[in-house]
Amino acid sequence: MADNSQSRAARRKQKKKTKKKPIWKKVLFSFLLIFLLLGVGGAALGAYWIATAPELDPTKLEDTFSSTVYDKYGEEFASLSGDEKRTKVSYEDLPQELIDAVTATEDARFFEHSGIDLRRLGGAILANISDGFGSQGASTITHQVVEKSFLPPDKKISLKVQEQWLALQLERQYSKEEILEFYLNKVFYGNRAYGVAEAAKNYFGKTDLHELTLPEVAILAGLPQRPTAYNPFENPDLTEKRMNTVLTLMVRHGKITEEEAGEAREVDIPSLLVESRPDPTPYEAFLQQVDKEVREKVGDADIYSDGLKVYTTIDPKAQEYVEFLLTDSEENPINYPDDNMQAAMTVLDTKSGAIQAIGGSRNNEGVQGFNYAIRDGSQIGSTAKPIMSFGPAIEYNKLSTYHQLNDDAPYEIAGSSPVRNWNRSHAGWITMRHAMNQSLNVPTLKLLDEVGIDKAQEFAEGLGIKFPNDQMNIRDAIGGTETNVTPLQLAGAFHAFGNQGIYTEPYAVTSVEFPDGRVVDLTPDSTAAMSDYTAYMVTDMLKSVVTSGTATAANVPGVPVAGKTGTTNENRDSWFAGYSTNYTITAWTGGYTEDGKRAPLNDTSIAQALFKNTMQKISEGIETPDFAKPDSVVEVTVEKGSNPPALPSEYTPDSDKITELFVKGTEPKQTSEKFDQLDSVSGLNAVYDEESNAIQVEWNYSADDDVSFEVSASVDGGQMQNLSSTEDTSMEITEVEPGASYEIQVVAVNGSMKSDPSTTSVTVPGEDEEENEEEDIPPVSGLTAQYIAASSIIDVNWNYDGPDASFEVSVNGQTQTVQSNGIEISGAAPGQTYTINVTPIGANNTRGDSQSTTVEVPAEEEANENEAENEGVEPEEEENEEEPEQDQGQGEDQDQGQGEGEDQGQDQEESEE
Repeated sequence: MADNSQSRAARRKQKKKTKKKPIWKKVLFSFLLIFLLLGVGGAALGAYWIATAPELDPTKLEDTFSSTVYDKYGEEFASLSGDEKRTKVSYEDLPQELIDAVTATEDARFFEHSGIDLRRLGGAILANISDGFGSQGASTITHQVVEKSFLPPDKKISLKVQEQWLALQLERQYSKEEILEFYLNKVFYGNRAYGVAEAAKNYFGKTDLHELTLPEVAILAGLPQRPTAYNPFENPDLTEKRMNTVLTLMVRHGKITEEEAGEAREVDIPSLLVESRPDPTPYEAFLQQVDKEVREKVGDADIYSDGLKVYTTIDPKAQEYVEFLLTDSEENPINYPDDNMQAAMTVLDTKSGAIQAIGGSRNNEGVQGFNYAIRDGSQIGSTAKPIMSFGPAIEYNKLSTYHQLNDDAPYEIAGSSPVRNWNRSHAGWITMRHAMNQSLNVPTLKLLDEVGIDKAQEFAEGLGIKFPNDQMNIRDAIGGTETNVTPLQLAGAFHAFGNQGIYTEPYAVTSVEFPDGRVVDLTPDSTAAMSDYTAYMVTDMLKSVVTSGTATAANVPGVPVAGKTGTTNENRDSWFAGYSTNYTITAWTGGYTEDGKRAPLNDTSIAQALFKNTMQKISEGIETPDFAKPDSVVEVTVEKGSNPPALPSEYTPDSDKITELFVKGTEPKQTSEKFDQLDSVSGLNAVYDEESNAIQVEWNYSADDDVSFEVSASVDGGQMQNLSSTEDTSMEITEVEPGASYEIQVVAVNGSMKSDPSTTSVTVPGEDEEENEEEDIPPVSGLTAQYIAASSIIDVNWNYDGPDASFEVSVNGQTQTVQSNGIEISGAAPGQTYTINVTPIGANNTRGDSQSTTVEVPAEEEANENEAENEGVEPEEEENEEEPEQDQGQGEDQDQGQGEGEDQGQDQEESEE
């Protein structure tokens, strides 16, 4: 009994152990509890969203809300409404083919579901779980009517719940036929057409929908998805693709046969369209950008039907002038060479990046024509050079505008043809400024090699440039590859150079206000795309391009501007991108044939003319300050040709000096020695040695320079002939001519540097003179030296009473021989003391004793006073009197380059100029 018994505590522990539940049950229980709570919470939240959903207002089912668009000053400039362009149709007016096309495209089970297509909804839920919320919708035609009538376009869960609820309510209150009527009367078809009836009239000229053909109903059914992109007037190719998609869906859902679809696909889209278009909307090219931004940044919002207040950046005066320049008006200062040239422009605020004006094409009638300023893009030629080569080189390598580049030969690219300069010549070593000024390809690519293509791509992408397959090609730096850029993108890149390196993506819309009062701010953030030194130094070089380089035709008098030309292969595109501190403008022109294919331009200067006229017009009456040099940049004068750069010495000629820009801390410190002047030799003396029949020449040189000496001589006044070069301070001239007079010259040399020559003279005795005759040569007497201020000379005179002799005169170590009893020394320096020695030399080279005197040239002030006193006039008082400073214009040291346009001949794949 005792052995089988357990204590109470043990039994309690055993009982507790046997009742313990498995862990999986606890986990399952926990999940069930969580799902229950979530379900209850979700149901409560869903109930709240349903309770707060708007009511089904019958008036809103038929009305389209008008949107109001405001300019930069807050003034309304457009009311975008479809009301005046709507023609209401009833279900009986709809042909069966149109009904089939619309339902097959938008909602194949429209007549079967009760407002919500559960099969479609399930697929959308799975897609949103795997790809993120909003990646795929499950909107039926009923949903679209609800959304366009009662709800904002945001992709929020709350709005989707309300949309589902209202769709069910709409289906309860209205028949399928009425709902389809609402949809087809409300939807936007592009080209300012709201409702299918207005679209049929605008595009095909048909007021009876039963007259529509199968291709036409397929086009209409496909338009609502992207009405601007699928506009058959402007994009017939895209329209055809969308039509074929609709026809395929109709076949899939059994609405038509494959044979009928095939026959419809053979139609020529343009042949279906009417010739006349609707009345234009003001500033249509700008509104296309507004529409694009709102759609991209505010979900599915529609400026044409959602009743929005859209606040934009447009400057109406700038917009009107840009549109005027793109017409064939007789008052237009631009003379277009032919009707096939297309053109586009964009104008930005340099500081903010806000779009001031957009010109989409020439002679655009304002009915959503093709907008070359914001769509597709093209190669940009040499306007790429600041963005993809020069800018990155300064930013990352801190190179100066003087940086030397060797333009010695065509640039070789492995597996491709070499790149040549537009002028088919090579200039050798040149500055980076000159390479930009003349838009040279070879130095541009060598500069790209220095910075590296990865860094260049990073820099360009920071300015909004996008590369195919996210990979920059080496030829991108000269604008000759598959990288296409729009005028709007290019303006965005260039505005950062004029804005101290700060980049803002160009924008047309500042904010949007919805009918319920909700405001969405669409102003983009700004980023520092480059250092201020890069922006300023590139700008300074681009100013040279306009004033003395390849873009002188774009220069605007009185307005400091910088800019760059660009021409693509075969002159199919011509660009100019430029800016002031207020505005950034890009202008593009493109060549086309009559059938719309690309062709060479007949005139590549129009882009510069568009820029100049626009900048001049919009700059009237406002101050345009010059670009301010930041503290990170220093201006340094260097010696031309020095590599690496060196400061000029005091002997460097002004013609060999050039002023360039350096990043602070990288400026040169070393001084060039190319033009330095060596000290002259002193104590030069030449004596005839009768015994050796030679002239012994000696001199002194006390400087520490490592020099050699060039010794030259002339005989009897003939041409000076080089005799020898020596490192000694003496030499012997042998085989001299009896009776000849020799003038001997010695020059100190160190590399390219030379001293001023020192000279002396000696006469070799003739054969009939007594060889051993010794002459007694007395010294000169009465030696005097006087400074004459009026002529700035020192007048030296002496007396001599002895045999015939010449006189060796030494002035501060500079020696020359004269035959007279006096000499005038010119070029006396104020404040300098001169020591003058005179030594007589006889016919047989016998030297007399030297006599010496000194004279001090007074300083300038003393000279003026002395002169005034001598003339009996009081010297002019200088105290408290200052001459007024004259205002001197400061010019910019620039490379001289041709101001003409760029070479018309281009190699395949080779950039501009």
